[in-house]
This record gives sequence, C-alpha cells and structure tokens, in this order.
Amino acid sequence: MTNSLKILWVKSGPLYPLDTGGKIRTHAMLSEINKDHKVTYLAFKENDSSLHHDEETAPYAIQKSWIPWREAATGTVKFFLQLFNNLLFSSLPYALAKYQAAGMSSKILKLDASGDFDLIICDFLSSAPNFRAIHSQLKTPTVLFQHNIESQIWKRLATSKRNVISQAYFSLQYRRMFRWERKLSLLFDGIITVSQNDADFCKEAYHLNNIIGAVPTGVNIVFFSPKETAAPKPARIAFLGSMDWMPNIECVQYFVAKVLPLIHTVQPELSFYVIGRNPAPVICELTKNHRSVELTGTVDDIRPHLQSCNLMIVPLHAGGGTRIKIFEAMAMGIPVVSTTIGAEGLPVTHGKDILIANRDQDLADACLQLLQNPDLAKKIAIAGREKVEQDHSWHAVSEQFIKLCCKHRSPPPP
Repeated sequence: MTNSLKILWVKSGPLYPLDTGGKIRTHAMLSEINKDHKVTYLAFKENDSSLHHDEETAPYAIQKSWIPWREAATGTVKFFLQLFNNLLFSSLPYALAKYQAAGMSSKILKLDASGDFDLIICDFLSSAPNFRAIHSQLKTPTVLFQHNIESQIWKRLATSKRNVISQAYFSLQYRRMFRWERKLSLLFDGIITVSQNDADFCKEAYHLNNIIGAVPTGVNIVFFSPKETAAPKPARIAFLGSMDWMPNIECVQYFVAKVLPLIHTVQPELSFYVIGRNPAPVICELTKNHRSVELTGTVDDIRPHLQSCNLMIVPLHAGGGTRIKIFEAMAMGIPVVSTTIGAEGLPVTHGKDILIANRDQDLADACLQLLQNPDLAKKIAIAGREKVEQDHSWHAVSEQFIKLCCKHRSPPPP
C-alpha cells in the first residue's frame, strides 16, 4: 500500500445530495481514499444555504472547509446580467468564470504554505480558474482530475443548436472553453482523466505533456446488485440522469421526438421512464404532450425505479465524463442501449455487454431486440454484471488513482 498521504481536495461545491455522476464518483473515491490517507476537502458553499444533513458527518474527509459563494439562479435578472458581463468583459467561458473567487485562491495558497499537504487535487475543471493567480507560488504538487473534456461538450451542444442566436452563443462558449481548458490544464503538474480516449484527446488536441493517465469509472457492486423481478408489462424503458443538465435534456427530447414513435409502431403501450433530479420545464412539458412519458423528479434511491424497467437507454449526442449510470444499470443486471457518445470511453463491447446504435431507427431496433428477445436481454445483462464485478469496484479505481498521483508528485520535465 502507498504510504499515507495528506491530500487537499479542491472542488466547486458540497457533495450531498449525491445526485449527479460527478458527485457520486468523487464521493465514492474519497470514501475509499480517506480510509488510508488524510483528505481535507475545500469547496464553495452557497451563502444562505444550509449543508445537507449528511455532508458534515460523511467520512469522505477528515476535515471540510467551506468558502462562501453565491450563484445567480438560472433565468433571473442577475443571471442574465452575469452572462452579459461575461460576454463583454471576460475571455473565460461563463461555466468557468462563475466559479472563480479570490477567497478560494487565498485559502488554497494559505493551506499550501502550511506545508501540511503532499498533494493538491483540483476536482473538475470548474475549480481550476482559482489556481491561475497562485500556481507559480504553490509548493505542493498539483493534479487536475478531469471528469469531462468540457470543450467537447460545448462543441457538441453548439452543433446541435438550430436557432442562429443559440448556435452563435454556444459556438463562442466552445471556442472559449477550448482555449481555456488547455491554458488551465498547463497550470498543473499532472492531469488524470476518466478514460483513455480523454487522455489521448488532451495530448493530441491540447498538446499537453503532463497527462499522467486515466482511471476507469467505478460502481458500488454491493449497493447496485441484481434483483429477481418479473419483467414489467407493458414494457418500460428507463433514462437515468440529472434532468437540469443540458445534454441530458436534449437527448431526452430527441428520444421522445425521434426514437420513441418508432418503438411505438411495434409496442404502442411501452412507456418511457425518466429518472433524475430537477426536470427542466421543457421536460415536464413532455408529460403533458406524451402520455407514455413519465418523470420521477428527484428520488432518494434510484434502484427500485431502474428495477421497474426492462432496459436503460442512453441516447446522448453531446456530453462526456463518467458514464456512471451505465455501470450502475449493468451492476443491477439491466441491459443497456447507448449511442457511441453515450458510452464513449467505457471498455464495453457492442453485442456482448451493451448494444450500441446511433441513428433513430437503429436505436429503436436495438431497444426492440432486447424487448422481444428475452434470451438476448439476459445474455447482455449477465455479461454487463460480470464486467463491473471484475474490473470496476470503487476500491480498485481509487487505488489506481492514488498510484497515478504518486508517480508524478514532482512537476514533469518541460
């Protein structure tokens, strides 16, 4: 085992509630890492909000420190003023600029100067702007943990827009993100991604020489385990994801508009079950116009909801990152259909442990294959469970992460 390390972990906000893939991944990894190492967690906290009742007592860090911060609520006058000011007076994309605060930079510098830490981990690119003014003063080795390649999310979102104004705005944000993702990545002694694809992109597109490696997505294989339940009738297809995240909103809209009608020509009674927090108004509208669409909203436990479905669909055409939901479904013995982008970077095999399709009709056909062929659905489900059991426990993933960090605790040569 690696000698015990003292780690300063910097993130944009609290981890609870565990309602996004990024939070789940960070929480699971820190819960493992903090067993053998000493983690101090540093993050923003909304000025007027109280912490979730589990936040302070959860054993993912020995100490937690909060920097006061306020985010303008989406759609408010203040929000649009911030967007306007960002367009005029900042070269940073708004998604990064809103997390830049002098108080955070000062706190990082103060903790570094104490000499108490062996590593500083910046979790997600969103926290990286706080290292801009201080990186040359830091004495502790730094690592950027890249859950997503942010520029590619914005590029795909820009490409998907049909409205000229929206396309122009998202294209501008993509260009800013591409430029700043490279600039900010250069501030760190090492970078760890969540897939080899992402690591290769950083080397090729950003010409970075500080890529340490990649750690795979993990899953709690005990918590997410198969249950013997009868297949629901009529059939039900699940989508799982935060429904206030734009790529998820757009892919659900796409599936309902383009793919679901094709499935209904064969199975008209089938329902589409959207499991995820904070459904955006456009998603809520779908239930009014489509009787086959159901929403859960925020749920405490996704397992009974997933267990009530025949399969899970991941029709993403934009997005990136952890893809935890795919491994959670696999761990529960639920077969998965995904686009190539939806499963991008995961070590999965079409026809063995997942079905991959991209065009409207192909996605519909893949879903119908699993619905109409129980033997195929069972085969895919068993292979998916075996894969996550063998290779993707959180303990194994976290050990690999620490080993990569320790290989580069000194800055790489220029």
